[in-house]
Amino acid sequence: MAGPDATPVTRVGRIAVLVAASVALVVVAVVAFSVGRLSTLADAPPTDASVEAGFARDMQVHHQQGVELAMIVRDAGDDPDVRLLAYDIATTQAQQSGQLYGWLRSWGLSQAGPEPSMTWMTRPSSDDAAAHEMHDADHAPGAPMPGLATSEQVAALRAATGVDAERRFLELMIAHHRGAIEMADAALARSSNDVVVPFARSIVQSQEAEIALMEDLLAARS
Repeated sequence: MAGPDATPVTRVGRIAVLVAASVALVVVAVVAFSVGRLSTLADAPPTDASVEAGFARDMQVHHQQGVELAMIVRDAGDDPDVRLLAYDIATTQAQQSGQLYGWLRSWGLSQAGPEPSMTWMTRPSSDDAAAHEMHDADHAPGAPMPGLATSEQVAALRAATGVDAERRFLELMIAHHRGAIEMADAALARSSNDVVVPFARSIVQSQEAEIALMEDLLAARS
């Protein structure tokens, strides 16, 4: 019969698996970046107003807030599972943000774009699927990126402690991850770039797994 510590051990095990998976996905993204740099020697790099450049700029901003939220709860929370997950999210998204910065540098583009944020997500996808058209209608140039926490929500998280901080973090980060997946899916629907495609796929895969874990952790705090 399982003892009272069976559930915490299982959670720690799941988090450890996610940490290992995140490391593997980072390696995949680094390899894709290297291959992409070689491929752009023959192919024209993305332009300043391209989907690829817009995705790189906006996902950097999105990831930077993910790092901020994760570090807040890592310092404010007491639960080792949540703190380990937060640390993994912070380190992974900080590393990926650096990759996105590097893309723009290698493409000879500025970090600030010529268009409002989200403009790239309003462009037609590579197919005419109704699902993509429906998502496009939800976005407008300059609108908030999907899943971003408001300044009031971030301030409330900073003021919270203990289980309250953990609950607020999990709620915000689940929404944040869903927004990142939406952005990654939009990039996949609009780009065939050898750097962007594997990177966006890695975001979808890793963050879907983290959402499932965070939903379990949140349910335990209801």
